[in-house]
Amino acid sequence: MKRNILKITLSLLALLLFSNNINAQDGVVKIEQDSDITKLLEYKKDVKTVDLYKIQLDFGSRSEAESLKRKFQNTFAQWPAEMVYETPNYKVWVGNFSTRLEADIALLEIKKKFSKAMVFEPKKDD
Repeated sequence: MKRNILKITLSLLALLLFSNNINAQDGVVKIEQDSDITKLLEYKKDVKTVDLYKIQLDFGSRSEAESLKRKFQNTFAQWPAEMVYETPNYKVWVGNFSTRLEADIALLEIKKKFSKAMVFEPKKDD
C-alpha cells in the first residue's frame, strides 16, 4: 500500500516537472504583398463569377431612375449603383453583395432613406 502511494506520488511529481518544460514556439509572420493584389481582389468582387445579391431601390421611367441613382450616390458612396433597363421600366440596382447576410445588413441602412428597397438575386447570364 505504501509502495503504491509512493509510485503515484513520484509519477505525479515527474509529470509536473516535465509539463513545466513544454512550451509552444512563438513566431511572428510578416506578409509583404504587392499593392496590385488588393486591386485584383476588389476587381474580383465586381466580376460576376459567384452568386451575388443586389438591392433594387425602385423602378420607373428613365428620368425617375436617373434622379434616384443620383440621389443614392450622393447619400451612399460606399456601394456602386447602376441603372438597368428591363422592358418597360428602368431599375436602379445597388451593390454586389457576396452573401445574403451582407445584403440584408446594407438593406437596413438603405431602407432608412429608400423605403421601397429590396434584396434580390439577379438572373445569371448563361
